[in-house]
Amino acid sequence: MSVIDTPALESAIEAEPQVAGRSLTQIMWSRLRRDRVAMVSVIVIAFVLLVAIFAPLITRLIGVDPYSYNPQLVSPNGSLPFGWLNSGVSLSHPFGIEPGSGRDIFARLIYGARISLLVSLTATVITVFLGVSLGIISGYSRGFVDGALGRFMDLILAFPFLLMLLALSNVVIQRLATFGITGNTARIVYVTLILSIFGWPYLARIVRGQVLSLREREFVEAAVSIGSSTPRILVREILPNLWAPVLVYTSLLIPTFIAAEATISFLGVGVTEPETTWGGMLSDSVTYFIVDPLYLFIPGTLLVIVVLAFNLLGDAVRDALDPRAGRA
Repeated sequence: MSVIDTPALESAIEAEPQVAGRSLTQIMWSRLRRDRVAMVSVIVIAFVLLVAIFAPLITRLIGVDPYSYNPQLVSPNGSLPFGWLNSGVSLSHPFGIEPGSGRDIFARLIYGARISLLVSLTATVITVFLGVSLGIISGYSRGFVDGALGRFMDLILAFPFLLMLLALSNVVIQRLATFGITGNTARIVYVTLILSIFGWPYLARIVRGQVLSLREREFVEAAVSIGSSTPRILVREILPNLWAPVLVYTSLLIPTFIAAEATISFLGVGVTEPETTWGGMLSDSVTYFIVDPLYLFIPGTLLVIVVLAFNLLGDAVRDALDPRAGRA
């Protein structure tokens, strides 16, 4: 009959490597770090954000100005820049010169990024806040509240977005002036509000569908049984279980708003001179496309790269949060 050496057995158990549990956040980050496409997208997005934030410092170091007119750099007859392919590309102006005015395209590009990203990111924050808040309330409530919010969402979605955008621009901008918001600031506020107002119902419907399932789960019933208030149940019990779909939708919403802001600026509803956005630059460059194709190519390419990076990152986040992905 063998005798078990208890101290030796305990030492062997302690020597075995312990399997540490990981949260969903840790699993997501580990998957994203191994996704090369996601990492490249993060680098591109971070680079563009840093360039936009430090645009004044960058232009000062390079010695360019987005607002200064340089008529001596363009031909007096056709107002086309001197230099390579009528673009004015040189060491002093690496992205060329704006036809007609002689302003530096690189400086205007990174200053335009500030407005484009400001509008899209602010609209995304407002949209997510409204969509999550009203979606949770609608999904958890029953009867009149749920029905009223549902019909309100249907009403907003029934409006033609572009038509309302163009029709209300002058009226809303003039109304904003009564609150002391004028000029390009009023236009930025208007575009941000329009994107948010017409964007939140899509997220609210997704959140409502998730909450309809979560409100029947055991942990919610347990919270109700011990007398927890409705706000506490919504914030402490249901909301933490919604962050995965909300995060995925948010990552896909940002590039949508960047492209939408460019479209709005292209239609002439965005900021006016001397400020610009990527969409505004595209609108101005169409006139010179035949004689100066680089003026259209540069902002168009940057817009495509940034939107693509956000979309690829959104797809990577969605895959990383997918429990059926089968990846550690």
